[in-house]
Amino acid sequence: MSRIGRLPIPIPQGVQVHLEGNKVTVQGPQGRLSREFHPNMQIEMVGGRLIVKRPNDERQNRALHGLTRALLANMVLGVTQGFQKALVINGVGYRAELQGKDLVLQVGFSHPVRFSPPEGIQFEVDRTGQRVVVRGYDKELVGEMAAKIRAVYPPEPYKGKGIAYENEVIRRKAGKSGKAGG
Repeated sequence: MSRIGRLPIPIPQGVQVHLEGNKVTVQGPQGRLSREFHPNMQIEMVGGRLIVKRPNDERQNRALHGLTRALLANMVLGVTQGFQKALVINGVGYRAELQGKDLVLQVGFSHPVRFSPPEGIQFEVDRTGQRVVVRGYDKELVGEMAAKIRAVYPPEPYKGKGIAYENEVIRRKAGKSGKAGG
């Protein structure tokens, strides 16, 4: 049996869960999330906990068991605490700033790159303009928005310029070495 799938999900105070067949709606202080799950998975509310059950031990049902439980746990965690991803901008003159709710990046192009946040996402930029934090209650949306920002100018291996996740390790390469010929 799935070790992750069989763990119950505790429902914190102030969170309402509405089950309607395979559609689950979770509402909390941060926001409201709704998702439809695979029809094979049975989701039950027992004593203030969500429990995910599978009908049999077929390969697909075993895979869906852990996935469904993890997605439900992320929904509950998102509406209570929320998620965040931090990005770091490296490069001379490269910076980010907020204009209203929009994020504007200056990363060496002839034009600034502007991002408007979708519903449920907020941007935060530090004073230096080198660190951007993407916050929200939907884990998938936070990760997708952070990936789109990083894709504007991914870190390059020679000088390390670009936009990288905060704890991302960038493998550096040596440049040309034929200059000191005699």
